[in-house]
Amino acid sequence: MDKRALAFLAAFGASLIYGINHTVAKDLMPTYIEPFGLILLRVLGAALLFWVISIWGPKEKIERKDWGRMLICAFFGMVINMLMFFKGLSLSTPINSAVIVTISPIIVFVLSAILIKEKITFVRSFGILLGFAGALGLVLFSNGEAQNNAPNIALGNILFIVNATSYGVYLVLVKPLTKKYHAITLMKWLFLTGIIINLPVTISEFTAVEWASLPFDAIWRMAFVVIGTTFLTYLFNIYALKQLKASTIGAFIYLQPLIGILYAIIVGADQLNILKIMAAILVFTGVYLVTKVKKAPVS
Repeated sequence: MDKRALAFLAAFGASLIYGINHTVAKDLMPTYIEPFGLILLRVLGAALLFWVISIWGPKEKIERKDWGRMLICAFFGMVINMLMFFKGLSLSTPINSAVIVTISPIIVFVLSAILIKEKITFVRSFGILLGFAGALGLVLFSNGEAQNNAPNIALGNILFIVNATSYGVYLVLVKPLTKKYHAITLMKWLFLTGIIINLPVTISEFTAVEWASLPFDAIWRMAFVVIGTTFLTYLFNIYALKQLKASTIGAFIYLQPLIGILYAIIVGADQLNILKIMAAILVFTGVYLVTKVKKAPVS
């Protein structure tokens, strides 16, 4: 399997985990841990994992001129992005979070065109619109079960928008760094920086957790958030960014609402209908159009 195919699999794997995470993480808050406490657990766990595997990874030194970009990437990717997502998830619903993050590819698409001169074409723009329409349709016309633990949906949705915007900025800014450094090198330093920046606003909720009395249901969900949603997804996305355009990676976010609904069906929380089938067609068509690479003419 070539590197480009592996990159697509990595991007899909990240979206799969993210899609499931909307439901898994929601059930943790606030019963077992508050959202900011979960953020500190997330960055601590991920940093530890990346530093451990870096023992067998490449020994690279970050150039002094790149530390400014590293700091900005950590701020948008490991601080604002995470804080806004989990706080929004504690206030709103998993379905809302899964759908609203679909604005991130649009932001990535625009930023990529402005900052790194990615080519804007009608086909790719049309693909963005199709994917967005499919994802949006899942929320506007879906008869999902109401959530009892969503105290402020409007504010939560606003935080999701901030989250999606921050993630879009992160994807574009980190792209040049992925060309210079190994994914493990980037992640160990980005998450270590993320711990330092997050600590003042997350430590109080982290220390309030009754760790000794946590049930298994909470433990496996926390492990999923740390190992899956944080460690594996960031690693997958960094690897994919080495082979694919930033806006292409962003387009895979369209899969999240679809995966979220499929996961709900598997666990018996939802049912398949014509709306979801049509939305799936729109989502996959949109992803295909955005990720399609035009072959160079044979001379």
